[in-house]
Amino acid sequence: MKHVFIPLPDTDFDVTEVAVPWKLLTRAGHRVTFITETGAVIPAADPLLLTGVLFGQLAAEAEPKQFYEELTRAPEFRAPVSWKGLDVSAFDALLLPGGHAPGMKQYLGSVELQDCVRRFVALGRPVGAICHGVLVAARAGVLVGKKTTCLPAYMERTAFWLTAWRRGRYYRTYPAYVEEEVRSSLSAPGDFVRGPMHLMSRGTDTDDGPAFVVEDGNYVSARWPGDAYRFARAFIAKL
Repeated sequence: MKHVFIPLPDTDFDVTEVAVPWKLLTRAGHRVTFITETGAVIPAADPLLLTGVLFGQLAAEAEPKQFYEELTRAPEFRAPVSWKGLDVSAFDALLLPGGHAPGMKQYLGSVELQDCVRRFVALGRPVGAICHGVLVAARAGVLVGKKTTCLPAYMERTAFWLTAWRRGRYYRTYPAYVEEEVRSSLSAPGDFVRGPMHLMSRGTDTDDGPAFVVEDGNYVSARWPGDAYRFARAFIAKL
């Protein structure tokens, strides 16, 4: 059994990108500890990804929502640990999930969390990052010399265009696209791997066909919730 830590903001993280890895990790017998800024608040996912962003659409799929319901009752989720002064050597692996709603900035922009990431990466242990979670690794400066993917700009742009009339900048967390910032943190243009272009096809617990991940040594990255199952399986394999 390995011990994995998963940092989260207090609110607005992606349902699928947290609940699916948690479910597959615990199903495989691994231990998960959730980390928040203070450890004093039970975190909560982006509510629009449970109910639907537009007319009930653009929500998480049924199974990840079921996993999230289970997660909200899990003792480790209800008693997170603070990332302030965290002893990262107590963990075997780090997983950085994503999300795009405003509450994510608490996590994406934390210099204390970035320091935790740098100290953990220095240990040479497995790290996984998906979607906006790759920004945390990029801002921590640990992607130099690594190949990675992240949320592609065409996906972020399309989601914004489709929903801006109703949700404003809900899908634009920062002025720069995630892909732009991640690319700027890499050693060479070829270190960014966008993956196949599509907008709707998602992997499932039994079908990884539509999903995509990038693996480089002990690091694995993925683009969006549609990759979550394959991402979790690739991450577990590194444990």
